[in-house]
Amino acid sequence: MSEKFQAVVIGGGPGGYVCAIRLAQLGLKTACIESRGSLGGTCLNIGCIPSKSLLNLSEEFHKVKNLSNKGIEVGDIKLNLAKMMKSKDKAVTVLTKGVEFLLKKNKVTYFKGLGSFKSKNQILVKDDKNNETVLESEKIIIATGSAPVSLPGIEFDEKIIISSTGALSLEKVPNKMVVVGGGYIGLEMGSVWSRLGAEVHVVEFLDHITPGMDKEISQEFMKILKKQGIHFHMQHKVEEIKKNNSGAIIKTKDKDGNTKEFTCDVVLISVGRKANTEGLNLEKVGIELDNKNRIKTDKNFQTNLNNVYAIGDVIAGPMLAHKAEDEGIAVAENIAGQSGHVNYETIPGVVYTTPEVAAIGKTEEQLKQDKISYKIGKFSFMANSRAKAIDDTEGFVKILADEKTDKVLGAHLIGPHAGELIAEIGIAMEFGASAEDIARTCHAHPTFSEAVKEAALSVDKRAIHS
Repeated sequence: MSEKFQAVVIGGGPGGYVCAIRLAQLGLKTACIESRGSLGGTCLNIGCIPSKSLLNLSEEFHKVKNLSNKGIEVGDIKLNLAKMMKSKDKAVTVLTKGVEFLLKKNKVTYFKGLGSFKSKNQILVKDDKNNETVLESEKIIIATGSAPVSLPGIEFDEKIIISSTGALSLEKVPNKMVVVGGGYIGLEMGSVWSRLGAEVHVVEFLDHITPGMDKEISQEFMKILKKQGIHFHMQHKVEEIKKNNSGAIIKTKDKDGNTKEFTCDVVLISVGRKANTEGLNLEKVGIELDNKNRIKTDKNFQTNLNNVYAIGDVIAGPMLAHKAEDEGIAVAENIAGQSGHVNYETIPGVVYTTPEVAAIGKTEEQLKQDKISYKIGKFSFMANSRAKAIDDTEGFVKILADEKTDKVLGAHLIGPHAGELIAEIGIAMEFGASAEDIARTCHAHPTFSEAVKEAALSVDKRAIHS
């Protein structure tokens, strides 16, 4: 059986389904293939959405336990983990069904199954019953995302040695959890289980957490997480992980060669992700990969085959859902003869712990490396009225601006609602605004966003409330 389309998207994650919808909006007969059985990719099914649900629920649990400190007396607080997991699963189900509805609404044909290249213009779709359909298409977009990687020689069983996927569906709270890797995902999931009662230890090879983050923010972040009860073991390399009857033993070696053993119920390995390029039969049509098995593309997301494109985690760049979405829209518009565009200088990154951490643009370290002269404006949430009123004052806003032109070059936030506050700075940077422009914009009082305004004022040493 064969069907003809103008565009076929392989992958129904944030990049893939958004790309398919935009292609359809632009008038192309479009199909979207997804192997998982539900749309939304890693992000919606086993990534950003369920993790944010658990982050929120665990924070609510933690807050309720401590309400008596604020004059609200409550009875015995009990954790019903099974019910919490059901709430998380419900959020995922509602959203995946919503994406399916959007495809239907935009007249995108949805195929459930594994897609692979049969030829440069043909995609073979094999469903879970091994039924095969061949799709012929003028344009093909690969948006197959990424998967967690483990350490060499260590396999995930998702019970004791777990990836982020397993960390989202544990059946009980571990007594002790070891997180290997101090990046975004490891710290988010470590925070969840710490708040629910686990003793959490983070083992990190580097001397700092959140690689690539502004160092000052990274240091403040670790200080706050330590106060929350998370234990850090920096510059430790994992040598071995062995399972036993009660969990696992992790052997590490520090920078001085000293060995250390950790025993735990569960070990979460969070050391990165790899592009999903296997099983696509790319070699059959000669699509080129880089040294990390990511698909090589040009600035228009085109591969070395002129009718095949790739976006999202499967190509170079940060592995973020919103980056994939923007690329999905851009490539669709390019295919339709418009001018699709992604500004990689203004892609924000957010860690959804409590407090949240958000970043956009250049760090201080990058500006120094590039020999760019800059000014710094900082403002602490300790001096923000809204934060004071609700007793949520940890963290600060930091804005970096060009010393000569005052143009905003980057911003780094740690504090309440940082993930939302960063959007204002993203807009400012997208339109080439100065710190002065942000400072002169009226911000409502009392709001957390006033901290952004004050940080912008602070760039020229004229903050009012510090």
